[in-house]
Amino acid sequence: MGLLDNKVGIVTGAGQGIGRAIAIACAREGAAVVVSDFNEETGEATAEAIRSAGGEASFVFGDVSKEESVQAMVEQAISRHGRLDIACNSAALSRGSGPIHEYTREVFDETLAMCLTNTWLCMKYEIPAMLANGGGAIVNISSNASLRGQAFNTAYAAAKSGVNLLTKSSAAEYGSQGIRINAVSPGVIRTPGVEKYFEEQPKMAEGLKKAAAMNRLGEPEEIAEAVVFLCSDRASFVTGQILSVDGGGAVK
Repeated sequence: MGLLDNKVGIVTGAGQGIGRAIAIACAREGAAVVVSDFNEETGEATAEAIRSAGGEASFVFGDVSKEESVQAMVEQAISRHGRLDIACNSAALSRGSGPIHEYTREVFDETLAMCLTNTWLCMKYEIPAMLANGGGAIVNISSNASLRGQAFNTAYAAAKSGVNLLTKSSAAEYGSQGIRINAVSPGVIRTPGVEKYFEEQPKMAEGLKKAAAMNRLGEPEEIAEAVVFLCSDRASFVTGQILSVDGGGAVK
């Protein structure tokens, strides 16, 4: 028996990195997974990896910065499976870094759009689908940058802080209607984006690798396990929480 048997779920940003690991873990635990990404090639690759392992998955294009695309994504999930039980809003894209006074308005606005507004758009359409089904569980992917700030990454940290309050506020709104809403806040995780950043900023790499009390990077699969738990009935009395999965980075 899997933790998510007979559940239907959407995972956004599932073409690579943390999103891919989440989609694979949800399918492993028995969910039928709608893999969503704006990159069709990587999204299809995730869905195929799940099917090859004996799981159930299909790819749906999703540009979560556009409301009509999010609406279509949720509608296709319901059309294929009849309902929506769980969702993980993982897709995010930071548009820039540097001193805050040097940010352009365009970069700041785009970062908010791709790291906060997109999460709200997903919830806007996921929640009605879950209400129609009598309840569900949503997990938003935040970041430890949201908990204590992050120099030279201000727009991203501010956006993810907004994800935290979006999570808590919406959890208060829908808890009595059977929808649990939580967030997972990763520390420094070994993803393609982080590896690229290490190549571009080698002096920052060693410090970030030692940022956790456990003195190592996290793996995408370790974030996925936390998401699976929060989506499952084992977390039936957990809502409105921000769970740090950071190897002790928040306490070091």
